[in-house]
Amino acid sequence: MGEKGQAELSWKDRFAALRNLPAFFRMIWQASPALFLGNAAVRLVRAAIPALTLYIGKLIIDEVIRLSGQTGGDAEWLWTLVGAEFGLAVLSTALGRLTSLLDGLLGDLVTNRTSVRLMEHAATLDLEQFEDATFYDKLERARRQTTGRSFLLSGVFGQVQELISVGFLAAGLAVYNPWLLLLLLLAVIPAFIGDNYFNQKSYSLSRSWTPERRELDYLRFVGASDETAKEVKIFGLSNFLIDRFRSLSGQYYLKNRDLSIRRAGWGTGLTIIGTVGYYSAYIWIVARAVNGGISIGDLTFLAGSFRQLRGSMEGILLQFSSLTQEAVYLQDLFDFFEIKPLIHSTEKSLAFPSKIQKGFVFENVGFKYTNSDRWALRNLSFTLTPGEKLALVGENGAGKTTLVKLLARLYDPAEGRILLDGHDLRDYDLIDLRRNISVIFQDYVRFKMSAGVNIAVGDIDERTNQPRIENSAQRSLADSVIAKLPGGYEQQLGRSFGKGVELSGGEWQKVALGRAYMRDAEVLILDEPTAALDARAEYEVFQRFARLTEGKTAVIISHRFSTVRMADRILVLESGQLLEIGSHTELLAKAGRYAELFHLQARGYQ
Repeated sequence: MGEKGQAELSWKDRFAALRNLPAFFRMIWQASPALFLGNAAVRLVRAAIPALTLYIGKLIIDEVIRLSGQTGGDAEWLWTLVGAEFGLAVLSTALGRLTSLLDGLLGDLVTNRTSVRLMEHAATLDLEQFEDATFYDKLERARRQTTGRSFLLSGVFGQVQELISVGFLAAGLAVYNPWLLLLLLLAVIPAFIGDNYFNQKSYSLSRSWTPERRELDYLRFVGASDETAKEVKIFGLSNFLIDRFRSLSGQYYLKNRDLSIRRAGWGTGLTIIGTVGYYSAYIWIVARAVNGGISIGDLTFLAGSFRQLRGSMEGILLQFSSLTQEAVYLQDLFDFFEIKPLIHSTEKSLAFPSKIQKGFVFENVGFKYTNSDRWALRNLSFTLTPGEKLALVGENGAGKTTLVKLLARLYDPAEGRILLDGHDLRDYDLIDLRRNISVIFQDYVRFKMSAGVNIAVGDIDERTNQPRIENSAQRSLADSVIAKLPGGYEQQLGRSFGKGVELSGGEWQKVALGRAYMRDAEVLILDEPTAALDARAEYEVFQRFARLTEGKTAVIISHRFSTVRMADRILVLESGQLLEIGSHTELLAKAGRYAELFHLQARGYQ
C-alpha cells in the first residue's frame, strides 16, 4: 500500500534531520524577533534555578542541623536561605507561565506564517502537479506540518534549557564523585535506545500510510457532507462507505496496536534496568552519609541532583528522539517548498498584446497527462483569429477542456507549440497572460463566501468595486438570483457556515458566469457555461455574451448545438484529433461527423 516498505529512520537520518533546525529557527525569528529573544532569555534564567534550589536546600538542612545541635548555627542566615528558596519557587512558577505564554504566541505566529507561505508556494505550482497522486501526498504531508509547530518550538527551546540545567547539576555531582555521572548514563541509556527504536517504527508506519490517511479523510467527508448527502441517500452508499472506512481504519489500528504493545513491553523492561542503575548510585550516596563522608545536607543535594539529573537526561534523550522525528517530518515541509513549477515566465518575457493582431496558432500540438499512455491531444493544428468566436464540439474525452487549458497555459504542450501573434505562448509573462484570459469551467468552484465575492473572483482586485460587481451580475442574469437572497450581495452562500444559503445548479451557474463579465479580458473561454440553465435562460445568456465578446476572441465548449451554431467557426474533435473545422453551414454541407451529431440532437427535439 502507498509507500510501504520505505526504509526506516536510521541514526544517520536523525542527525541529518537536525540540519532542518537552523531553517526552523529562522522561521521562528522571522515570525517575531522580540518574542524569540524574550523566550530565550527567560529559559536561560529558568535553567539555573533547579541546581540553585537544590544547593540552597542543602545549606538549609546543614544550618538546621547546626542549630539543633547547638554548634554555632545562624538563625538569621537560616531564614534568609528559606526566603531565598521561596523566592526561587515563586520565580520558577512565574517564569514557567511566561515560557508557556511565549511558546504559545510564537507557535501561533509560526503556524500562521507557515500556512501563508505554503499557500503562496502552492499558488506558483502547475495544475498538472496537483493532478499527480505522488505530489498530492507531498502536499498533504507538508500541510500537516503547518500546524502543531508549537510542540517542536517548545521542545527545541526546552532541550536547550534542560541541557543548561544538566550542566549545572552535573558539575555539582562531579565535585563529589565523577563516577556518579557514569552510573547516571547507565541508568538512562537503555530506556532511550528502546524509545528511539519504537519512535522509528512509528514514523515509518505513519509516513507509509499517507495515501490511506487521505482516503480515510475523504471517506469521512463523503459519508457526512451536505455536498454528497443526496447521492449517498439515493444510492444507499452509507454501508459501502462505512465498511470501507471500517476496513481501512481497522487495518491501521491493528498495525498500530501491535507496535504499541511491543513498545509497552520493552519499555517496562528497559525502565527497570534504568531504575537499578539509579538505586545503585543512591545506595552509594546513603552509605557515604552513614559513614560520615558527607553531611546530611550533601546527602540531600546529591540524592536530589542525581534524581533530577536522571529525569532531565531521560527527558533530553527521549525528547531528542521525538525532536529528530519531528525534524524529519519538518523536512516534508521544506521538500514541498523545493518543488518548482515547470510552467513559468522567462527572464525576458513579453507583455500580453493590448490588442491581439494575428491570433493564436496551434502547430502540431500534442499533450498527454502524467502517468497516462493515451494522448489527450495529438497533431492539432488550427488558427484562432482575433475577434473570432470558436466553438469546440466532441464527445466526452475528445480533448476539448484540455485544449482550452493549453490555451490558458495551465498546461504546456508535450509536442508542437502554440503561437500568439507570432510568438510562442511560453514567451509571454505568465501572470499577464492569464490576466487577459477569462475561463469559466464546467466544474467551477462554488466558493463558500458571499455572493458578491463569488462574482468578484473573476477580477478579485476589484472586489470592493460594488457597481462593477452589480453590473456583472446583471449581465449574467445573477442579479435576479441575488435579489431573492436575504443578505443580497453580502449573503453567505453554501451551508458550511452560519446563515448560509444554498443555490440551485442553475442559480450557481449564473453567479459563476458573472465572473466572466468581471474580467476585462481579451480572450473569453466558456466550458459548458449553460449546462444547468433552461432553454430561455441559455438563449438570453448567449445574446448578452455575444455583446460582451464584440471585438474579443472567444472559445465556447457546449453539447447544445443551439449554442454552438452561434459561433463563427466550429472545431470538431475526436479522440484528441481535429476531425472537422468550419462554420455551422459549411459543416452541415459536408455531411460529416458534425452533421451527424447535429441531426441526432435535432431529432431528440422533434
